Amino acid sequence: MAVGVFGRRGGGGSLMFHFDYDDRGQLCAERVPVSAIADAVGTPTYIYAKATLERHFRVFDEAFQGHPHLVCYAMKANSSLAVLELLAARGAGADIVSGGELRRALHAGIPPEKIVFSGVGKADWELSDGLEARILCFNVESEPELSALEQVARQRNVQAPVSLRVNPDVDAQTHPYIATGLAESKFGIPIEEGLRLAEHIRRSDHLDLVGLDCHIGSQIVTLPPLLAALDSVLQLADRLRAQGHGIHHVDLGGGLGIPYQSESPPHPSELGKSVLDRMKGRPETLVLEPGRVIVGNAGILLSRVIFRKPTQARTFVIVDAAMNDLLRPSLYGAFHDIWPARRAQTDGGREVVDVVGPVCETSDTFAKERSVPRLERGDLVAFMSAGAYGFVMSSNYNARGRPAEVMVDGDRWAVVRERESLDDLMNHERGLDAFGGTEGDAG
Repeated sequence: MAVGVFGRRGGGGSLMFHFDYDDRGQLCAERVPVSAIADAVGTPTYIYAKATLERHFRVFDEAFQGHPHLVCYAMKANSSLAVLELLAARGAGADIVSGGELRRALHAGIPPEKIVFSGVGKADWELSDGLEARILCFNVESEPELSALEQVARQRNVQAPVSLRVNPDVDAQTHPYIATGLAESKFGIPIEEGLRLAEHIRRSDHLDLVGLDCHIGSQIVTLPPLLAALDSVLQLADRLRAQGHGIHHVDLGGGLGIPYQSESPPHPSELGKSVLDRMKGRPETLVLEPGRVIVGNAGILLSRVIFRKPTQARTFVIVDAAMNDLLRPSLYGAFHDIWPARRAQTDGGREVVDVVGPVCETSDTFAKERSVPRLERGDLVAFMSAGAYGFVMSSNYNARGRPAEVMVDGDRWAVVRERESLDDLMNHERGLDAFGGTEGDAG
């Protein structure tokens, strides 16, 4: 059973995880039956629980009280404007990885001085936009990037704030696609190279070393890798300070995991205690970049069964959501629990099936040989723990419109992104009329 990252039911029946069945057996998002949303909006649809988002951010932020810190929400996990506005109102900054995310963060009201810009391939226009916005810092990941940032800053006659993202060569013990802290990873700068680049920054009129950053991966379910990475960064900070560099902040990145299936990741308070022990008496502000741990269990993808297809080999349950809506199972082999919108009245009637989508790829599969309550044509199902890396990874493959997004607040709900229509899919395209009606070759 997927649960909220910070607990199951609290004392006195209070919900910490805001997707559950009511007394009538209806699956609800907070106090709204998901079937009511499906009836009004259709499927597939992402549904986010406002109360879960608020609670998860608050608990994570409070875990680091006692030391100056800034929580920069990792927008790549979920960049819905409604999610960003909610977190901005509660004091969150943003960890961004593109110029588009910068625009969305600013539009949602996140102050530029709370924005850190990560990513290995920042284009010159993105560097320029970040400088114009006066963001907190650029998490620089290579010497060529540092040179490009210096050149853009020189052209604008400004000083660019730099945080060197170092690669501590720490195994995050996670899926290889989301491990970012090993020496063979494309991310970050080796520690010794960081020392050399710091000297270059010192001599530059257009660069200012303000911090050190690391990020070793995502869906990390044990503390030792995170703490080993922090130790490496703090040792580097001490070496740089001894050489006369001022380091304003150290950034531990994000990566704390959530329970999708049987994982038991540490509570943020456990991470906070261990980190604060290491930061005791240190002058640097602590920056953190949580993403999945804030939004992962705050969202579900609601879908409807189209057909049952029994074969000699197995039974397929075909739903109207597909890999273009929720890519993680196809991309990573990721597990998402599947809940029917109406709880079965008995333990009987379960069956082992493959739950698949309609896209013309064998990999368009959400679950293989999964035991689920018997599902019939027209039944609603929820893919749980879909708030992170769900909609943001969606596409228009097979000319499918991307799903709607809904936010629930108590007994109220609202569409925060309209479903894409078939006309939307062609709005930015032109046919052969792009040639202006003339024919001929380049000669």
